[in-house]
Amino acid sequence: MARTAEPAKLRLLKGRSDGKDSAGREVNAGPAFKRIPPTAPDWLSDEAAAEWDRVIPELARLELVKESDRAALAAYCEAWATFRRATETVAREGLTIDAKQGTLAHPAVGIARAAGREVRAWAAHFGLTPSTEQALARGSEGEPDPDNPFG
Repeated sequence: MARTAEPAKLRLLKGRSDGKDSAGREVNAGPAFKRIPPTAPDWLSDEAAAEWDRVIPELARLELVKESDRAALAAYCEAWATFRRATETVAREGLTIDAKQGTLAHPAVGIARAAGREVRAWAAHFGLTPSTEQALARGSEGEPDPDNPFG
């Protein structure tokens, strides 16, 4: 899978100092988009809408999203909804099915696997993967963490 360039904001959050990335290189901030979070499309499935409501507050707080990210966020949220439905189906019906050809993998296994890859790819674009979590946390230094009892 080809590597996708990270948004400047993510590179700066991971950086060593103001205006520099983790390797100490200057980061071009890029175009000055207005960082107004998009509104959820009304056609999202219930599970996708719940995921939208879960991730948008943090993405907006970190100024990582803009109105034109709506389609990519919707695709991420619907991929999550598909992953969840397929995973629940496998949990309920099992990993395999009996067919004329013998025992086969349940179709939901492949659907969950494909949706999981899609979720991971979209999530990486917005810094929602475990590998970007620490970098995002470093970017909020100086701000008190309301969930940290020691901070």
